[in-house]
Amino acid sequence: MDRRATLRAAAACALGALPAAGCDGWHVAPDGGPARSGAATPSGPGTAPSGPSAPLPAELSHGPRDRRAVALTFHGQGDAALVRALLGELERGGAHATVLAVGTWLAEQPSMARRVLDGGHELGNHTQHHRDLARLDGPGVLAEITACAGQLRQLTGSIGTWFRPSQTRHATERIRAQARRAGYPTCLSYDVDSLDQTDPGPAAIARTVGAAVRNGSIVSLHCGRPGTVAAMPALLEQLRGRGLRAVTMRELMT
Repeated sequence: MDRRATLRAAAACALGALPAAGCDGWHVAPDGGPARSGAATPSGPGTAPSGPSAPLPAELSHGPRDRRAVALTFHGQGDAALVRALLGELERGGAHATVLAVGTWLAEQPSMARRVLDGGHELGNHTQHHRDLARLDGPGVLAEITACAGQLRQLTGSIGTWFRPSQTRHATERIRAQARRAGYPTCLSYDVDSLDQTDPGPAAIARTVGAAVRNGSIVSLHCGRPGTVAAMPALLEQLRGRGLRAVTMRELMT
């Protein structure tokens, strides 16, 4: 595709004139601006690990559709024994995941940060107290993000690459602005909701994910749920049967 055709395709994606599958790796930010698939290097306070080099949109809900991989992303809090069991199931299945940790959970269970990383998984930020960010003012949002970032930096030396707002699937402009100030230029959403937080049972969790997952999907799951732990073997087997690898967000986007 020549430069002129490439620019036309990008514009069409931004305007919604092309289906997502036809946008060749372009993802449209909530403000309508196109961004090429890749990873951002966060700026601002704290030191984030190097990530994909191309800029990402303000909110990311799906990875590249040409990747035979999916990202299992976990809202990180819960009983430490259940979280260890979950990580063990992932590792036995050859899977890596991204855990978006709640800061108060890390403060209570500081050893879990190292356990996540030692298993080849990835840690990110899911606010300090898991409050409804959409109901907070700007300073309140920033405080929630930076407090968790501080926990991550203290335990791992990095604030992490990914931030997921708590109690809202999509970040508001206020949340996105404060996340950028805290060093997270991209808010992480998802295109597949496992609904595991409703405790529907292991079979239902695996079935829900299996029915919706596609190349490049970002799946929302929760740590500390017995049904989620029990669902992992069947869920990972479904992914393998479709030729999909379960990888971290960093792996998905690089």
